[in-house]
Amino acid sequence: MEIDEERQQKAREYSRKRLRLSFIGMGVAAACLLIVLGAGLDKWLRNLLQSAAGRAPLLAWQPLPGWYPLQILVYFLIIILAYQIISAPQAYYGGYVLPHRYGISVMSFKAWLADLGKEFVLGLVLEAAVISLIYALLAFQPAWWWLWVGLVLFFFSVVMANLAPVLIFPLFYKFTPLPDGELKQRLLALAERANTRVRGVFTMQMSRRTTAANAALMGLGNTRRIVIGDTMVDRYTPDEIEVVLAHELGHHVHHDIWKLIISQAVLTFGGLYVANLLLHLVVAQRYYLSLTDPANMPFLFLLMGLFGLVVMPLGNSYSRAIEYQADEYALQATHKVEAFKSAMTRLANQNLAEVEPPAIVELLFHSHPSIRKRLKHADAFAARDNHGSAFNASISAPN
Repeated sequence: MEIDEERQQKAREYSRKRLRLSFIGMGVAAACLLIVLGAGLDKWLRNLLQSAAGRAPLLAWQPLPGWYPLQILVYFLIIILAYQIISAPQAYYGGYVLPHRYGISVMSFKAWLADLGKEFVLGLVLEAAVISLIYALLAFQPAWWWLWVGLVLFFFSVVMANLAPVLIFPLFYKFTPLPDGELKQRLLALAERANTRVRGVFTMQMSRRTTAANAALMGLGNTRRIVIGDTMVDRYTPDEIEVVLAHELGHHVHHDIWKLIISQAVLTFGGLYVANLLLHLVVAQRYYLSLTDPANMPFLFLLMGLFGLVVMPLGNSYSRAIEYQADEYALQATHKVEAFKSAMTRLANQNLAEVEPPAIVELLFHSHPSIRKRLKHADAFAARDNHGSAFNASISAPN
């Protein structure tokens, strides 16, 4: 299996356009927040809701002095809906037009819109719950709200890692048990050798949405399962699928899910603590009425966005190190170097993955090592493996 140069040309174009869209998206979000803050629209909307409370008594509900939970929720909904409208053209182009133009997506517009609606509603509910929690804790625990929010988000991450395969993913994909046969037995045997219990092997119906391939070990504890995209089952050899799943098993053997959850929690605590310091500072300067003033919401969004942008390279660097270790595990567990290399090559060709992105792009934005580096890793492992085999043979040969 060789890298398809024609596909690579498309992959480079596709990658550049997606990166450009990401920059545009970040720029639009930042510009919107700066305009809201600079023009005083944050306080204008707060005053508008307070005026409306006279005609809608529920908006005036005040469990603690200065804390209006329903006004905070409505304020959040208005901001999110306004941003969704502003960013709709970018979402349509980046999520529908561009993937179709490069042959990655096969979804109809109706199906794409339905998925977008599900994502929006699900995200809106979860984000509204987090915002309500933040302002409730700002009211009840003004000095330590950031710590409590961080702890709740950590617990939520653990719960979602466990429940996502049975609650979230089925909203978007159909899962069916992989029929009995050689492939299923090989994958279950691989999991057994890794001392990893799984609930079974399932096929995820990706072909109704995309031409890309993927496989994963989803869930934690009693929900852990092997999942293979149907776009992979019919196109990859059993050896190739085995090394891909060995990589995923490597994450569980190394407890990488917990490492990522904990590392993300550390970053979250850091971001919330910085936000806490700056929020207390601007309130002390009388820029906002109080910590629970709904008008400070755009300011909080801007702080968290900037912090996320600053720490993103750190998170991606750690993720790439974890992925390298998972590749090493896959090679050591299977010793199928050629299958690993052909699987990586096939994934690059099929998924329009850029084999060798610019170093700065990989450093800042990529959570996985480039395909080129992963192929070189396999070659280095083969050299070490062959050297070790030759050495063992030499010491065991009779004199």
